[in-house]
Amino acid sequence: MAKKRMGVARGVTAAFLMMVGQQAVAAEPPVAASVPQAGAAVTEWPSPWQIRLRGLGVITKDSGYVNAVPGSGLSYSDTVIPELDITYFFTDNIAAELILGTTYANIAGQGTIGGLGNIGKVWLLPPTLTLQYHFTDFGAFKPYVGAGVNYTIFYNQDVGSADALHVKDTFGTALQVGFDYMVDQHWGVNFDVKKLFLKPDFDVTVAGAKLTGKAALDPWLIGAGVTYRF
Repeated sequence: MAKKRMGVARGVTAAFLMMVGQQAVAAEPPVAASVPQAGAAVTEWPSPWQIRLRGLGVITKDSGYVNAVPGSGLSYSDTVIPELDITYFFTDNIAAELILGTTYANIAGQGTIGGLGNIGKVWLLPPTLTLQYHFTDFGAFKPYVGAGVNYTIFYNQDVGSADALHVKDTFGTALQVGFDYMVDQHWGVNFDVKKLFLKPDFDVTVAGAKLTGKAALDPWLIGAGVTYRF
């Protein structure tokens, strides 16, 4: 009889504990689902690629000479051209920029060879690669500085008063300063100034005399345009 009563007691105790456990689970608040708050900003990292299209003024330095002709000098025409550049950002601050454009220069005699007038005309393609540092502490205003190298190719060389003219392809160096002002995440406006140090050698034939010299172009490239960050 005692064993029977003990079994009944154990059964009642187990049923009681089960009931308490079910009530405790039911009393626990449900775990809230992790959902974004309405209106929360979504961060979207931009692409490392950027392009710019500028209108560019090419302002040359009127300097140079013909060897063996004392007092000789040279001058060159200035131009306005379109320019495309492509930029790749390694980090938010460090980028490389490839600058593409082509222009021409009329070459005129100065000083003791001023009587030659227009000696000839050459087209030049000076692709320039710069390494830049971009400052990122000014909000939408993003200034930068850069330095690099260019290799200038001279083509379509035509003569004027000269019998023959050959300006030789050459390497040069470049310095750069500018800024982007970003209107939104992708679009902005740009202002940029570059200085190319460019002094090609040339061969020229005048009145049957074959001569050599150096053309110190050293142009300033002053541009403004639009920026697009992918």
